[in-house]
Amino acid sequence: MTALRIALYDAGRPCYLCPMSDYVPAGPAGAADDDAVSAVIEHANANQVSLVRFLYADHGGIIRGKAASSALLPSRLRTGIGHTVAMMAMSMLDSLQPVDGMGPVGEVRIMPDPSTFVSLPYAPGAGAMLADLVQPGGEPWDGCSRTFLKRAIADMAAEGYAVHASFEPEFTLGRREADPHGGPDRLVPVDDSLCYSSTGFALAHDFTMDLLAALQEQGLQVESYYPELGHGQQEMTIRHAPALRAADNHVLYRETVRGVAFRRGLWASLAPKPVPDQAGNGTHLHVSLTDLGPGGQPGEHQVFYEPDDEYQLSATGYHFTGGLLAHLPALVALTCASVNSYRRLAPQMWSSAFTVYGMDNREAAVRICSPMLGDAAGTVNLELKPSDSSANPYLALGAVIHAGLDGIRRKLDPGDAVNVDPATLTDAEREARGAHRLPDSLGAALDALEADDLLMEALGPLRRQAYLAVKRSEAADFAGRDAAWECFQHFTKI
Repeated sequence: MTALRIALYDAGRPCYLCPMSDYVPAGPAGAADDDAVSAVIEHANANQVSLVRFLYADHGGIIRGKAASSALLPSRLRTGIGHTVAMMAMSMLDSLQPVDGMGPVGEVRIMPDPSTFVSLPYAPGAGAMLADLVQPGGEPWDGCSRTFLKRAIADMAAEGYAVHASFEPEFTLGRREADPHGGPDRLVPVDDSLCYSSTGFALAHDFTMDLLAALQEQGLQVESYYPELGHGQQEMTIRHAPALRAADNHVLYRETVRGVAFRRGLWASLAPKPVPDQAGNGTHLHVSLTDLGPGGQPGEHQVFYEPDDEYQLSATGYHFTGGLLAHLPALVALTCASVNSYRRLAPQMWSSAFTVYGMDNREAAVRICSPMLGDAAGTVNLELKPSDSSANPYLALGAVIHAGLDGIRRKLDPGDAVNVDPATLTDAEREARGAHRLPDSLGAALDALEADDLLMEALGPLRRQAYLAVKRSEAADFAGRDAAWECFQHFTKI
């Protein structure tokens, strides 16, 4: 029931070192300048930070990185940390795949973005920065997923638009316990409360307040919180931001949810289906656009807003929707990126399973969200529902931008809105409305991705080769394994 929100409007302030409205770096990564280095060092010293984690997301959807000591931080901010190219060919099971250019020979640098520096309240003495993977000389590397998103943002900017987004993750809070029958460890939820129930608020209260404080200390602006449908399921949402910041925020969010849980002797999982018989965890994506103002900064005009339209959505908003629907079968290979995703992505699971859009239809793949009372122009946005936290957020958001941009460029018509549950329609009715079933497995989604020329071209030769190799290997490794083993592997890693 959660969403990834992409929007283009004024942003808040998500990090200590720079306002979100100024946080739109679209160029290649490179050595930090003196002012940036000084700001990071000052902040690290003020917070008694001894180790700083340089974090990135890999093709398996795992957050990885290396840490620099504070004594060497001034140097590492300029040089990065050496790293083997092979790590971007590693699956979520730490199985290295044979990918040309990602073997035992070759080096990249984990180059941190100093504007993303935060101290980690759940890890006293530690800080973190989000990082690009660059070539030893500092040039962009085609295997870097953060660079992929930067280029998508730049492509949208070339058309005169700025992109903002927010990821809205759900997660399951529980305890990791041994299976009494000798199987893999299980995630046992902390409660069996009802959806949005006051009991759920009460039982998770202490953890929730710790999480709230930890997110806020890192500059992530919390908007809302509630216990969700599944046992132990929680949702705490973060305010929208410029697209790159939104993806960075989601990495920090994932790390914080798990870090706060570990400190309390608990386990938190953002996996799509960590407990087989409970509601799955989504991370829906909400989208909107503004124009670009002077100097390339986001302007004031909300591109998706049209007051005279039935749903208050502009022609550009419909074209963006048309692009999402046209590429959706391939897109889910990047937004629902694990074998585990497809236990959740099914009809009448509120995760969407058909290529339709609708007004406040939570069984539609793309939902036009009702604007907020008194601020319709500023809050019209689209929600992509088939999305979860097993995805690499940079690849997922970048691919969504490319799909929407294709719709804008080709003026794609999404057809009529479907304002009923598409699963209740007959096959003939769905066919008439263009409501096709989304892929029902990771393998089928990867087949659709390989057949999608636009997304394959956007990914580029090295990145698409690596992504397909990693994900094909995961599909093969989980084939024939039971739900208990699959859920164990996912809840312990995502």
